This record gives sequence, structure tokens and C-alpha cells, in this order.
Amino acid sequence: MRPFTVGIVANEASGDLLGAAIVREMRRLFPDARFVGVAGPHMLAEGCETLFEMERLSVMGLMEVLGHLRELLGLRRALVRYFLADPPDIFIGVDAPDFNLGLERRLRESGIRTAHLVSPTVWAWRPGRVKGIRRSVDLMLSVFPFEETFLRRHGVPATYVGHPLADEIPLEVDREAARAALGLPSAGTVVAILPGSRVGEMQRLAAPFIATARRCLDARPDLRFVVPCVTPRLRAMFADALARLAPDLPALLVDGHSREAMAAADCLLTASGTATLEGLLFKRPMVVAYRVHPISYHLVKRLGLIKVPHIAMANLLAGRELAPELIQSRCSPELLAPAVLAFLEDPARVAEIHSEYARIHRDLRRGAAGEAARVLVDLAGSRST
Repeated sequence: MRPFTVGIVANEASGDLLGAAIVREMRRLFPDARFVGVAGPHMLAEGCETLFEMERLSVMGLMEVLGHLRELLGLRRALVRYFLADPPDIFIGVDAPDFNLGLERRLRESGIRTAHLVSPTVWAWRPGRVKGIRRSVDLMLSVFPFEETFLRRHGVPATYVGHPLADEIPLEVDREAARAALGLPSAGTVVAILPGSRVGEMQRLAAPFIATARRCLDARPDLRFVVPCVTPRLRAMFADALARLAPDLPALLVDGHSREAMAAADCLLTASGTATLEGLLFKRPMVVAYRVHPISYHLVKRLGLIKVPHIAMANLLAGRELAPELIQSRCSPELLAPAVLAFLEDPARVAEIHSEYARIHRDLRRGAAGEAARVLVDLAGSRST
């Protein structure tokens, strides 16, 4: 008998973590299930097969996507051919809506049931996409409570399952254990630097983040830095920039281990993205920065494509800017360094942030991966014996 087969595609580090949680929970229901698609290291560790290296899909920004459009479209066509030739019982797109929704639409038109984990932020950015979502998915799994109502109001079948990361990350973390695991001293102050999981992000953020660390060290010579890098390529890029700009900076570069780095840190300097949600779940004060291609930024601003007051999910969930956001020209060492140092010198503010992040964390804990697995199996049509 053909095994229960799940097609699944993720395209970046955060999606890899979410996809791994889903694979793990679905395998509890179907131990012999086969998972195949595009996977990162965490999904691979759970036994998922990958048809392409995940990094080939990891492109963000309007101009950046245009530069890789031919390759991305070719990869999507190849995936369509593969799944049409050997249809899975269900296909799951993990985040990456610009890539996955088009893939899901083609597969759904051919009779394959499709689901998408992590709703595109249509409530915040390019709301017109909701029409395409309706054509593409049989079910949207939302990870934030306000999304289900919005999607259902626009005719998209949706279920709120909570956020898998909120379940995986404990409500309280052991800072000393995390430092020991990374080989950092238990005493002293540590800043974690997270310049993103994409090559373009590293190219734009490594230099200002390193210069920021240099300024912080000048003000606080006791500081230590830890830099988790998603892939060896990204680590090499950061190491090259570090050797050029601040070879004496006391920075520990590690492959992966972003959660340990956050747990070990007193403050985060991070790119915008899922890392800001993880920072919230670790209850760490953070400074958020981002740069995209200038043309991309101009188009976004000119067309009014962003409909929310904050870009960091931590701030959206809190309803206020607990994490300073320094974007484009404001992503500079002159502004970033004082923002980081302000957290290190204000324990009362840090305690307030910890309390608010803990409240949000509790609200997001719903056994998301297990709930999502059950919903997905129901959608596929249970074949359990």
C-alpha cells in the first residue's frame, strides 16, 4: 500500500522550523508517512526529503525577486511537474506566500488538496492578495488569533491553531544553561546579533550591525557578542565582514543555534522577521533593523502597500513599539547603538517588556503543531487504521 504522502515546501529558516514541527506531529499519526518537497536542515532531520536546496528559494524584496525570477519560476514549474506526476495526499505550503500560493493554486486545480501554514499578512500588506488565497487553498492555518476572523470574512476557509514556536519555546528559559551550551561565560553582558537568514539581508545588515557592536563595545568594554548564522555560507559572509570591519570584536559565530543565542543574550540586535517573534518568546528586549533595495522601499512607500504601524511582529502583537524599529536610512550605527545601550542600562524597562512578552506567549500556546496535524489529516482524508 502506498504510504500516506505529504508534499511540503518551506523556503527559509523560520519556515523550516515550522515545517519540522508539522512533520514531527503528522508522523505521530502516520509513522510511515512520506514527506517530500523543499526542506531545510530541521525538516531534513525529521525525515523530510528535499528536491532542491532550500536556500535557492530564499529571496526577499521586490527588486531581489526580479533578479532571481527566472530561476524561481523554473523551480516552481519543476515542483508542479513532480507533484502532478506523483500526487501527494495533501500539499502544505509553509509561509513563502509569493512562491507557495502559485504552486498551491496549480496543484489544487488538478485535484490535490492544499493547505497553507502561516497566513500571508493580507491584513497588513497587499490586502488584494486575499482573492488569490481563495483560489489557492482548501484551508489556511493561521498562527495569530486575529487572522482567522479576517480570512473567514473574506471567504477563505481558515483555522487558528496557535503558533508552534510558542509551544516549543518554554515560558521561562535558562540563560546560564544556554551560555554554557555555547561556551559563553555565565557572567557578563551578552548581545545576540541576528542579521537575517537570507543572503540579501546579510549583504545589507552585516556592516551596520558590526559597526553598531563596535560602538556598543566602546561604551561597554565588558560586552560579548554571539552571532548565530543559519547556513555556512551566511557565516562565511559575516566572518568576512567582521575581519574587514572589526577583527578584534569579541564575537562568537555559531552555525545555527539561534534559540540558544537568544536565550543566552541580555539584548538582541535583529533583522525584522520571525526572529522578532522568537525574541518575544524568549522575553528579550530587542532592537529591530532592516534594509531592502532602495527601489523596493520606494515602491512600497509610494504605493502605500503597508497597512500597519509596525513591521516587527513583536510590536504588532503588543500593540505598541516595545522594540525600536530602525528601517532603511535609520538603520545606522549612530541610531542602533544608543538603542541597544539604552536597554542594557534600564532594567525597569526590560522587566516591563519581559512581563508583556510573557503575557503574549501564554496567549499563543495552544499545542499548535499537534492541532495543525490533526486538521491537516482530516483535510487529506484520514487513512489511519
